[in-house]
Amino acid sequence: MARAPRHSPSSAAPDRRRGSRRPPPARIARESEAGGASHRADAQLAARLGRDIVSGRYPPNALLPSAAEMGARFSASRTALREAYSKLSGKGLIVATPRIGTRVRPKSEWNLLDAEVLAWHLSSGPEDHFVSDLFALRQAIEPAAAEIAAASRTPDSLARIADAFGRMERFRNGEGDLIGADVDFHIAILGATRNHFLAALGGLIQAALLCAFRFNWLGASGIGGERLEQHRRILEAIDAGGPESARARMVELLTDTYDDVRRFRESGGRATVLAPRPNSGQLN
Repeated sequence: MARAPRHSPSSAAPDRRRGSRRPPPARIARESEAGGASHRADAQLAARLGRDIVSGRYPPNALLPSAAEMGARFSASRTALREAYSKLSGKGLIVATPRIGTRVRPKSEWNLLDAEVLAWHLSSGPEDHFVSDLFALRQAIEPAAAEIAAASRTPDSLARIADAFGRMERFRNGEGDLIGADVDFHIAILGATRNHFLAALGGLIQAALLCAFRFNWLGASGIGGERLEQHRRILEAIDAGGPESARARMVELLTDTYDDVRRFRESGGRATVLAPRPNSGQLN
């Protein structure tokens, strides 16, 4: 008795198993668009709650209103509220306690170097100590990074720093991505250290830089000539293999930049809130 031919997985015979048919492309597109809109709505809700927390509307250790109250206030479903809480919990802002509720965590437990948390602080008008603490972080890390970069530079790392500086020169009057070029300049110096731990701080320094730039030359039409020249001197010191000079030039830049920031704030200057740059300055 002849045996029926067997079909391989690549056979042209149709697969009639239940559920094997793919949905039509139009349906896939609609579902993808709906999913994207839902994600954006959840992110917007998390941002609104985040700004309320960092501004002090819900102070540290305070219990948040019930889910029903919060849902009514923001016209949000329990699912959307749960997603927003999950995001804020991941940033260290809140914690849920069974049978008690969701409370705001102490500031010492917040992820202050998260780009979104920084942006929420900026939109609520940060206190002077918040900005000065950011510069203290930079002053603790970047001069040492410049020193190491000068001692361990490579042609590729130099090219990256030089490229960022070239863009700073080109966009010095505010035309083009001047902020991005300046961020990339400092991030490239961290990468030039060839120290994996320093390089891993790239994302954190990027967030601190974006915050600091709001209160610096962003209030004007571009970067000042002296600050641009200081960046050039850092590049030249690294290129020449002068560790001590590179450290000194970076200290000089950060000191003068912080003075710019302090004067800008004392004058009542106010800049627009920057959106975080998505991974553009991150190091691999």
